[in-house]
Amino acid sequence: MSSSRRVSLRRRRILVGVVGAVVLLGVAGTITAVALARQGTDAPNAAAAGTPSASATPTPTPTPLTPEEQLLATTDDPAACAVSFVGDGIADPPMLQTQGALFASLPIPAREGLVFAGWYATPEDAAAFAIPGRVNGSEPVVCVDQRVTLHGSWMSPEQNAAEDARIPILMYHQFTTKPEGESGWLRGNYAYIGDFEAHLNHIASTGFYLPTWDELSAFIDGRLFLPNHSVIVTDDDADQSWFDLAVPLVDKYKVLSTSYMITAYRQDPAPSPYVLRRSHTHDMHQAGANGDGRIVNWTVPEIVADMEASAGVLGVKEVMAYPFGHYNDTAKEALRQAGWEMARTIEPGYVTIGTDKLALPTIRINYGMGVDALVGLIG
Repeated sequence: MSSSRRVSLRRRRILVGVVGAVVLLGVAGTITAVALARQGTDAPNAAAAGTPSASATPTPTPTPLTPEEQLLATTDDPAACAVSFVGDGIADPPMLQTQGALFASLPIPAREGLVFAGWYATPEDAAAFAIPGRVNGSEPVVCVDQRVTLHGSWMSPEQNAAEDARIPILMYHQFTTKPEGESGWLRGNYAYIGDFEAHLNHIASTGFYLPTWDELSAFIDGRLFLPNHSVIVTDDDADQSWFDLAVPLVDKYKVLSTSYMITAYRQDPAPSPYVLRRSHTHDMHQAGANGDGRIVNWTVPEIVADMEASAGVLGVKEVMAYPFGHYNDTAKEALRQAGWEMARTIEPGYVTIGTDKLALPTIRINYGMGVDALVGLIG
């Protein structure tokens, strides 16, 4: 081979080597660039999958709702009020009430060896058992920002017994605008409306406590303190004069009252927030076979059926008034079976701790009994 040809071959090999090296460098650069790009793309994903960086702002944890706020969140009623209960040994949960309506179904806590002394507007009232500050179902609900707190109090059984409370249940019947009264054999049943107003004014203005029926029941059991300066106002029969003459005064003086209604004769709705409708039986306010009331002539099943009919109208059991004041053991057993806890007689007297709940005594109000007579009976 000539020397010139050998030189040419050597130059060609060198050129091929150079080109190959360049190609290899290019491929290596491309691979490196791709790797770097992939690292850059995967970095945020790795950060997202791992623990946040120290500079990230954590999402704040929402503040849990209070029990009162949870209650209010269940309603859109602007008159709703969350009522909370506080006091030593008291764990009753808050409950919803309606502002402007009377308190309903307030709890009566129990505690071993102690007597519940009531709910009060302030801790100071609770500590002093201050009756003007005591709150119960005779009072309208008043709250601020849809909330109110009631303060519970306790006393010893010895303190409760020392009060020696005697609770009068006043019994009215019909009412008249005639100062001289009505004539006829029912004359005594008709209270002069001027006397009735004087009675309510005395009760409202001299600090009487107005127990609810569930409170009276707990008092009889020795579980609840009631002060001697307590009174319960009731009317028998729901006569039209009660609606026309008496109820406007009940509203005026805001005195909680109970109307015993004979539901076979009338089924009027409650005429006032301050009037509780309770049973005077459905259709037992009539004479039975022996001339006494049906309730002492009928069998237990017959009495139960009548009382269930009455409860169907009134929507409540709790307490009833015996027609004509007649009752016997059969009547009491029927009331127990029908779900009644208490019954009022016409026997004179006061309710005390241990009184028979199915034979509550009463203070009868007759025509001519002015405010002085009432003061002599209830203080």
